[in-house]
Amino acid sequence: MNHAALVINYLVKRLSAVFCMLMLITNSYGQQNDMLDFRVVEAPEWTQLFNRDSGWIGGDGLFSIPLNGVDTVESMRHTETLLVFSDSFWGSKANGKIASGGRMTNNVVALIPSGTVDKETIKFYSAHDADSQRTAVFTPSTPSAETGNYYWLGDGFVNREKGNTTYLFAYRMKNTGAKVFGFKECGNVLIAVDENDRPPFARHRQLETPLFAEESANQEAYSFGAGILVNTAWAGAPNPDGYVYVYGVRGGAKDLLVARVLPSEMEDFEQWAYWNGKDWDKNIQHAAKLTSNVSNELSITPLPDGRFALIFQKNGIEPLIGLRVGESPIGPFGPIIPVFECPEPARKKTLFAYNAKAHPHLSKKGELLISYHVNSFDFLKDFSEEPDTFAPKFIRLIWE
Repeated sequence: MNHAALVINYLVKRLSAVFCMLMLITNSYGQQNDMLDFRVVEAPEWTQLFNRDSGWIGGDGLFSIPLNGVDTVESMRHTETLLVFSDSFWGSKANGKIASGGRMTNNVVALIPSGTVDKETIKFYSAHDADSQRTAVFTPSTPSAETGNYYWLGDGFVNREKGNTTYLFAYRMKNTGAKVFGFKECGNVLIAVDENDRPPFARHRQLETPLFAEESANQEAYSFGAGILVNTAWAGAPNPDGYVYVYGVRGGAKDLLVARVLPSEMEDFEQWAYWNGKDWDKNIQHAAKLTSNVSNELSITPLPDGRFALIFQKNGIEPLIGLRVGESPIGPFGPIIPVFECPEPARKKTLFAYNAKAHPHLSKKGELLISYHVNSFDFLKDFSEEPDTFAPKFIRLIWE
């Protein structure tokens, strides 16, 4: 290639880069600049906290809940943190592989004391059956529960306007027998834990919610509890309006939905309202998508510039952790900004990444701590050989 051709090629590439930048800056919503100056690094100290040799050795569905209700950067220094997991594994490892025995429970909780955190200070809890075998902390006991149902856990928060009750969303699940993804959601429950109850929360309450619909000929499946934004002054929100925003996911396109309710009315589902695209509407059937391609677990976090960061796994199980920037808790949300390409699926074709989300109160100033999980289409084989793969992984999004 001669000198002139090299120059032309260089100019084309530069113009292409400028065009792509302008497309991100000026999007179909007419938002302000969606570009954020950040870099991403892995957070091995957090990942290593959950690579454990005995007891709890792996699980998914990680949500973190500050027990003083304040969900702001570095607030973990002043409060205990409740961690909630879904499918979790108890046992031991030998030479990096699963030793014989072990047990799975469908949900688990853990506590981190205020201040610094290490492997010794995190305490994991399960319930136990009559034979002293580990069982899930929360098992379905509502009128609609059927034999064989179990709970996976959604997001939660501590409600200062309801006696510091901890509220957690729980998805009532049943197995279907399918070889891949052999499970199905069949109900949505709000779990209420009293301020003075301690793990494994034997005195908790379970409230059936209207926040779920199964797929039908005229209805895409949806469920709420994928993420929560407590937009109150006491939670530390920078521009509080006094509401709790609860996000849901609908259909195969992974459309993002949102409901809101005053904290004092959390248990009165007639007071809940759903964004219909123009206004707040008491009819859940009118809920409109805010954006799409999200994951069934996600987070909405205030940004330093007053906007909001939606963190998610693109399309549920793609390797990409994505960020959309919203002008408010209900958007409008801009295009997907790539944050991190999870390396595990590229390393082994049976693996997939899922359910990325941020943990503001576990983050340091100037950053956002993000977790994600890895699972396998050949789970029994991969888990027995590489159990550390199935503990949560962490990265840091650092503002420049």
